[in-house]
Amino acid sequence: MSDISVSATEFQTRAGLYIEQSGKAPVFITKHRRPARVLIDIEEYERLKARDTRRAYAIEALPDEWVEALKASDYGNAAPELDALMK
Repeated sequence: MSDISVSATEFQTRAGLYIEQSGKAPVFITKHRRPARVLIDIEEYERLKARDTRRAYAIEALPDEWVEALKASDYGNAAPELDALMK
C-alpha cells in the first residue's frame, strides 16, 4: 500500500479511518497543501526512536571523560570575523 496524504480538515473529519490506515502505511497530514505531520504505526515509531542515539546534557551532567576530552581538544585558530561577534 502506498503512503496516504490527507488535508488537516479531512483528517479531523475522518480521524478514525486514518488512524486505522496508519497501521499499514504512513498518513501524511497537510496544511495548505504542504506536509505538516505524519501519522505512523506505534511499532514503527518505536523502531525509529530506538535508532536515535542523540543525547543532550546540561554542562554539569557531562561525563568526566567528555569534559577532559573537551579540555584537551585543539580547536585551531578562530576566524577573526567570529572573534568580532563575541565583543
